[in-house]
Amino acid sequence: MSSWFLLTLVSAIALGLYDLGKKHAVKENSLLPVLFWSTLCGSVSFLLLIAVQGQFAVAWRCDWTQYWLIWVKGLLVAGSWYCGYAALRVLPISLASPIRATAPLWVFFGGVCLYHEFPNGLEALGMLLIFSGYFALNALGSLEGFSIRHPGIQYCLAGTLLGAASALYDKFLLNTTSINPLTVQLYFSLDVFICFAVAWAVRRLCHGPLEPLQWRWTIPATGMMLIVSDFTYFHAVSLPDIQISQISLIRRSSCLLTFFLGAYLFHDRNVGFKSLALALILAGVTIMALV
Repeated sequence: MSSWFLLTLVSAIALGLYDLGKKHAVKENSLLPVLFWSTLCGSVSFLLLIAVQGQFAVAWRCDWTQYWLIWVKGLLVAGSWYCGYAALRVLPISLASPIRATAPLWVFFGGVCLYHEFPNGLEALGMLLIFSGYFALNALGSLEGFSIRHPGIQYCLAGTLLGAASALYDKFLLNTTSINPLTVQLYFSLDVFICFAVAWAVRRLCHGPLEPLQWRWTIPATGMMLIVSDFTYFHAVSLPDIQISQISLIRRSSCLLTFFLGAYLFHDRNVGFKSLALALILAGVTIMALV
């Protein structure tokens, strides 16, 4: 089994736990403070991790050109996270997570157009099964009364497109320009934290105090889980001869974990129909693992 696949699989598991945590963290809670404290805890955790490993000096080394390239990554991620958190406040997790998981479709098209990534026969079959599962899950959203006009769906779609753009940009940063993965993760984590700190401050100045924050253990936990997910993902993307469309597909299979645990914890509906769609996703990921 390829090293990039194992790294991506670990990233997918951590991403699934992250999605579960943020659903619990933002439910009936103040959005910007949750994002602020979650990103702060994640950034501090990463700083401690690389400091213990003796990698801080290496990660900190960054010229101005590289910094501004990473800053663009930070803006894409901040927008994607805000939209994703806003969607999870109002959507069932078994619907929101699969919609977010359609990002690989857009990454695939971007990978073909920008990086000329073309799958072989078995890889194409696996990707087709995964796409089919994603679209089936999206179609089931209409059974729960959520249409494209619903603000939660619109937030979810916007976050998905921004996430896909971020994934395509990752290959440029890590594979084309060959910036150190630790450097990318360090600076984009700090940039995202700055974005939410400024947004929270502006929101308070313009509109007064926000609704009170309900502190929950999942607020710091989501930041830490995302650090683990990004750490393994960035290292997978930095490997030579990888295809970002395949990595994005496998990473977004995190919706399997999110679905089963989320449906149990948050009592979502239409679990049986959604399980059939998820079976297609699992079959596709299995085929790609064996290629």
